[in-house]
Amino acid sequence: MSIDDCFKIGYVSKTHGLKGEVTVVFENTIETQGLNSLFVDFNGSLVPYFIETLSDRGDKSFVKFESVNSINDAALFKGKILYLPKASRSKLKRGQFYDDEVIGFSVVDVTLGDIGIVTAVENPGVNPLLVISHSQKEILVPIDSPFIKSVNRSQKTIKLNLPEGYLEV
Repeated sequence: MSIDDCFKIGYVSKTHGLKGEVTVVFENTIETQGLNSLFVDFNGSLVPYFIETLSDRGDKSFVKFESVNSINDAALFKGKILYLPKASRSKLKRGQFYDDEVIGFSVVDVTLGDIGIVTAVENPGVNPLLVISHSQKEILVPIDSPFIKSVNRSQKTIKLNLPEGYLEV
């Protein structure tokens, strides 16, 4: 499994206890009920690990992977990024998208035409932002705004209706 076929769900922050458990911080709201395996990034290679036990406590989860039975074994996971296959994500409604899937999409304004390419999605607070490369500068467009008119996954385009003067700010 390659990283391109997966999406990041969180990371291992530290060991927990003496029997191989680790503390996991999930960055996205994911359903941990029924989660039976994760991919762990070891130097760019994703290695699958089956979950023996998983318990949620607030914004942290405690995970015991199969065959990880000591604090020394668990210490190898500290700081490692965790992934799940993109194919395991639930289907979204029309016009909705996952942050990582729109990177590289072309952005077109209904009035101005071609704007640029989505280079990232930032989550600085309540409203995530599309980061669009436009004429050697970055344009930020709130995702939860009336500016986004449509998202076409098959054509990899996002249609905007920006207010007059938005690009000059």
